[in-house]
Amino acid sequence: MKLRTLLTCCALAASGAALADSAVSPIYGVSLPDGYRHWELIAPAVEAAPLNELRTVLGNDKAIQAYQSGQVPFPDGTVLVKLAWKHVPSPEFDPASIPGAATTVQVMVKDAKRYAATGGWGFGRFINGKPADEAQHQTCFACHQAKVQNHDYVFTRFAP
Repeated sequence: MKLRTLLTCCALAASGAALADSAVSPIYGVSLPDGYRHWELIAPAVEAAPLNELRTVLGNDKAIQAYQSGQVPFPDGTVLVKLAWKHVPSPEFDPASIPGAATTVQVMVKDAKRYAATGGWGFGRFINGKPADEAQHQTCFACHQAKVQNHDYVFTRFAP
């Protein structure tokens, strides 16, 4: 629990400026959920080249309950938020990386009826608080479908 709290605090501190809540993604109409920066950590990740990012995935209460109980498919109302930053070397500890510039905030919303054509999930990708363009959103479902269809289209696994 202490590691989760620490990583969540790091995620919040490194996030930088507040993001606009009213902007919605093209195609899916997904927005940044209120209060998401206070949600519980599901898992951290490191993305290697070419992105070279540090990432954390946070989840709302429904997401956390589903992960803890091993419930797949995820229930409607599940919301996952991925925060991502470039990673840079720590000035205090050479082997470590720390968050650099924020790159994206990505959102997945489970609503089996609304998003029936995309496995029950709606997607949002935000850069500097603004939705990415439609072309970037068109790649979301295709990637999830190709790689994690057998896990309800979700890449992230719960960190023990």
